[in-house]
Amino acid sequence: MRQIIPSNNIAGNRKPLNNNNNNNNNNETHKLFNMAGVKALVGLSFSGAIGLTFLMLACGLEQFGVYWPLFVLIFYVVSPIPHFIAKRIGDDSDAASSACRELAYFFTTGIVVSAFGMPIILARINVIAWGACGLVLAGNAVIFLTILGFFLVFGRSDDFNWEQW
Repeated sequence: MRQIIPSNNIAGNRKPLNNNNNNNNNNETHKLFNMAGVKALVGLSFSGAIGLTFLMLACGLEQFGVYWPLFVLIFYVVSPIPHFIAKRIGDDSDAASSACRELAYFFTTGIVVSAFGMPIILARINVIAWGACGLVLAGNAVIFLTILGFFLVFGRSDDFNWEQW
């Protein structure tokens, strides 16, 4: 049975009072899952900021003073592209593996290894200092783990909707 209770707003709209507690539990569960998504997004943003801070320290500290390590930003942008292409082109079967997906993993692995190899090569030929190389490698680890975490949290479920944000 629904009861109408008066509202205290200016328009005088009336809100129905629902005595069914099951509806409230569904709303609380929905809010809890939305909050978990927000917490994951905030955590991923924070870890991405830490990784970029390592990269900026490798470039901006006075004893290093060169900006060649910023070229790893290209690898950060390019690394998810094979996954996006494979997800778009690949068949929608629930097979454990497909050739397209495996090729995307191969290209992504090559991009990630190149991102770790470039600062080592730059340090080996004395273009950047070894301290800057260490900071770039730390930033790479944090950023690529952040990208992986994003795909694990938000990429698996097909029912995820960006409009809820």
